[in-house]
Amino acid sequence: MPPLAPEEEAHSGAVAALIRERIRAAGGWLSFEQFMELALYAPGLGYYSAGSVKIGPGGDFVTAPEVSDLFSRCVARQCAQVLAGSGEILELGAGTGRMAATLLETLAADGALPERYAILEVSADLAERQRARLARLAPELRRRVVWLDRLPGQPVRGVILANEVLDALPCRRFLLSAGEVRELGVALHGELRPQDAAKPRASGSGAVPPVESLPGAPLIIEREAEPDEALRGAVAALLKVLPEPLPDGYCSELCLRVSPWIGGVGACLDRGAILLFDYGLPRSHYYHPQRTSGTLRCHFKQRVHDDPTLNIGVQDITAWVDFTRVAEAALDGGLEVSGFATQTAFLLALGIEQDVAELSNPLEHARLAGEARRLLLPGEMGEAFKVMALTRGLEDRLQGFSLQDLRGSL
Repeated sequence: MPPLAPEEEAHSGAVAALIRERIRAAGGWLSFEQFMELALYAPGLGYYSAGSVKIGPGGDFVTAPEVSDLFSRCVARQCAQVLAGSGEILELGAGTGRMAATLLETLAADGALPERYAILEVSADLAERQRARLARLAPELRRRVVWLDRLPGQPVRGVILANEVLDALPCRRFLLSAGEVRELGVALHGELRPQDAAKPRASGSGAVPPVESLPGAPLIIEREAEPDEALRGAVAALLKVLPEPLPDGYCSELCLRVSPWIGGVGACLDRGAILLFDYGLPRSHYYHPQRTSGTLRCHFKQRVHDDPTLNIGVQDITAWVDFTRVAEAALDGGLEVSGFATQTAFLLALGIEQDVAELSNPLEHARLAGEARRLLLPGEMGEAFKVMALTRGLEDRLQGFSLQDLRGSL
């Protein structure tokens, strides 16, 4: 792992100090969901709340819109079909603003501009980057962009976009041990409750060193605890519907925030589509007996690892999306699941190959072909990333799902 710069080390120390305080206030243990909430969203301190370059070559990870504008051009075509000459776009978590800019420019060229392009962004520094990027648009496009601090009160007629948003919802973690469900959370090494005297779990950075070898503040470590009724019931319900039993020692994530999130966003949609882009799987693939350690991933300076207790506050923490849970929440909210496909199939259906083929300049053609490969190939982003469309009041089949329909796998 790259070393922390002095300012990163200071910031991480401040976030860790807050979490230590919360652990002590809670009696010595916090659920992983609470830990993730603080590490990512603590006001003024969390990864998404404080200023740092997160997205792009100089950040911690790269999203599809940053890989290539080809992605956003395809998304624009899908938006144009839904908008059909009127309506608005609401983007939830707009990253650097690059996708918004490309969408507006593409829709303008096609004569299909939305009446309004609204952005709801929880990160203050990303919102500033978005404003700087979108300020370079032509005045006719720029005037359509507004920023919101909450979901709109007026119903949306058009498209709601969420690219890599669901994976950042704080999740619970569970462990199956000797036929029992245990919950994983965090504690302080050397300050354990009597009931937590069992050996702490080893994390991705290795076993926890002896207390006497730890300089300064105590380490934040993973530790098991009894689950509450909400998690116990959710895991029991999950185990009942899986096609195969899960082995002893199985560890994974379960995001109880998906349903209320989908419910809240879905309630905003009067007519149109919610397009979700994220890495994830149908439930039976997500909770496969061979996926014994779950899907939790941390991103720091283009490195990926599985230890959330490292670099607290200056690294991203994510978990893959259980798209079956998303679909269930959508149906409960009166939405229709109108499409589910890999990113590869979605982009091919919306003409990414034609975008590359029509370029006559050899150097530009080679550059875009390389970008397209990264978006499409199974070993890159093509298969791991999925696209799901949740709709209300639409009759036409969405073009992006004309080549593949994976709804049967949900």
